[in-house]
Amino acid sequence: MSVALSGCSTIKRNHGYVPTDAELEEVVVGVDTRDTVSDVIGPPSTAGVMRDNAWYYVASSWETRLYFAPEEISRELVAISFSPDGVVENVERFGLQDGNVIALNRRVTDDNIKGITFLGQLLGNVGNFDAGQVLGNN
Repeated sequence: MSVALSGCSTIKRNHGYVPTDAELEEVVVGVDTRDTVSDVIGPPSTAGVMRDNAWYYVASSWETRLYFAPEEISRELVAISFSPDGVVENVERFGLQDGNVIALNRRVTDDNIKGITFLGQLLGNVGNFDAGQVLGNN
C-alpha cells in the first residue's frame, strides 16, 4: 500500500542559483567590481549577450505531480550591471508572475537595467520548450 501512495507524492526540483538578499547586501553599488562580486556571490549563470555589461543569476522551481508534465512554480532573476570600467552600477531582483516580469528589489544608481527586453526573454522562455523541439522532431 505504501508503495502505491508514494507514487502520488509531489516531486519538487530547483534549478539554477540566485544570491540571497544577505549576499546581495555585501555588493556595494559604485564600489565593487566584477572580481569582488565573483568573490562574494560567485560567477553568474549567464552574462550580457551583446555586451559584457551585466551578469544574470537565474533560478527556477518546478513541481511534478503524478504523471502530469512538470510545472514551473517560480522563477527569479538577479541582474547586476557594470559600468564600462567594471564597477557595479545596478543590482536588481526580478520575478515572473502571470507571465510578466516584475521588479522585486532594486538598488540602482540610474535607470533600470539595460536590455530589459533580454530579461523578458530570459525569464519568459526558460522551460518553454520540449525535447522534440530541441531534437527537431516537431
